[in-house]
Amino acid sequence: MTEQVRPVARIVAAQHATEGAGFPIRRPFPTAALMDLDPFLMLDEFGPVDWPPGGAKGAPDHPHRGFETVSYILAGEKLHEDSTGKSQLLGPGDVQWMTAGAGIVHSEMPSARIQREGGRSHGFQIWVNLPIADKAATPGYQYLAAERIPLAGSPDGRIEVLVIAGEAFGVRGEIGTRTPVVLQDWTVAPGARARLPLATDHNAAMYVFGGAVNLGVEATTISDGELAILGDGDSVEVAAAADAAAPARLLLLAGRPIAEPVARYGPFVMTTKAELVQAVEDYQSGRMGTIRR
Repeated sequence: MTEQVRPVARIVAAQHATEGAGFPIRRPFPTAALMDLDPFLMLDEFGPVDWPPGGAKGAPDHPHRGFETVSYILAGEKLHEDSTGKSQLLGPGDVQWMTAGAGIVHSEMPSARIQREGGRSHGFQIWVNLPIADKAATPGYQYLAAERIPLAGSPDGRIEVLVIAGEAFGVRGEIGTRTPVVLQDWTVAPGARARLPLATDHNAAMYVFGGAVNLGVEATTISDGELAILGDGDSVEVAAAADAAAPARLLLLAGRPIAEPVARYGPFVMTTKAELVQAVEDYQSGRMGTIRR
């Protein structure tokens, strides 16, 4: 059977905005151009930003219900605290996959050291929807330190892949997901070219956050700050120009669509307006808990 490489169906440019207490982001979605990519609800690249001493910003206490949040740190340190009583310091290369489920209050702030001394902050915040059956799941999270994230390589040796979820070049990620999801960080050296099988029933996209790559047999060029939504097929093809000045960097996101109604209001993602109203009431009444410090 002939392999069908996914073409680039659409290119979406990330929009600049601020989040939390005022940290800068680039956001491919949700925007007016693209609301979501089922099962993904949001993709934010925060930074890179170099904070002065005493100037670092983060996301103070706030609630979530009905989905999962993924924090992937490229530079800096982030302290997670939540209403279940848990806390986790995330450093460069670390991943936290948090299931908000029935409801959680958490904060994501620069570490005490970064707040005191300043420093660079860069990374990703990704929201992944939960199916109706899991929206009332017990809140919790999976944490993977950088050294535990498996590293895969392409046959030509010019592409390295940090496999957070899913599989690449025979290497499988350690994160367990409630629906089939692929999340990977690719570093593509000049002159690289490789194909990777990808399930035909997955939505898929690639977000470039450094340099440029050529995707598909058409060699469509995707540059820094652009999201390529991929069309139908059973594989992806990634290449980089031989004369590229530096390696390119991209995220591969893919997942089986949940294909259920989505009702969203700020930090809550449910299936009906009534469920959103209930989420707000539950948070305001304290039923989602508070962070005890």
